[in-house]
Amino acid sequence: MTLQIGFLLFPGIQQLDLTGPYDVLGSLPDVKLHLVWKDLAPVTSSTGLVFTPSTTFEECPTLDVICVPGGSGVGALMEDEQTLAFLKAQAQTARYVTSVCTGSLVLGAAGLLRGRRATTHWAYHDMLAPLGAIPVQERVVRDGNLLTGGGITAGIDFALTLAAELYSEAAAQLVQLQIEYAPAPPFNAGRPDTAPQPVLEEARKRTAESRKTRGEIVARAAARLG
Repeated sequence: MTLQIGFLLFPGIQQLDLTGPYDVLGSLPDVKLHLVWKDLAPVTSSTGLVFTPSTTFEECPTLDVICVPGGSGVGALMEDEQTLAFLKAQAQTARYVTSVCTGSLVLGAAGLLRGRRATTHWAYHDMLAPLGAIPVQERVVRDGNLLTGGGITAGIDFALTLAAELYSEAAAQLVQLQIEYAPAPPFNAGRPDTAPQPVLEEARKRTAESRKTRGEIVARAAARLG
């Protein structure tokens, strides 16, 4: 049977959170990918790339996999009852409930992380616990049918892990080879513990305002969850 895989699409999405896993999972046999949003109007990512939803919340089929990417727009999603209701409904029957980057905060706001191991982007990792999650500092974290990926580029690692779960390690390895995923970054600055201190300080400055706003949203979400 064809696997139904849905990615939540929303204004302010981080495009690589979506396009990395989309490319991996779209390379598998017998899959149908859906870009899901409230309506079919074009959606602009945080860096200006425009996407067109392929289905709406109302028309979306029952999904085998639901994936929530992250991005600057997740704060609004965490308090959007229509979006949270859609995720909770799909999570009841999905084989896998998943996220990339700060998409896990949206799952948390929907009450889908309580008592479960999860990860997110390093700059917002401390916001998982207030939402009931058990924070884990790993690139990809699995807890039962919940798979969460770390920040942005970890979406490819997450999708390859999921591909092995859905099919086999050999199938995932074939996709990895096809997309030539063999990371060899020119700098060892991809994690807070390896980045030069001035670079880390600048990165923290750039996320300070977002952290403040999201922290307030997380506090409200945590209060609603009780």
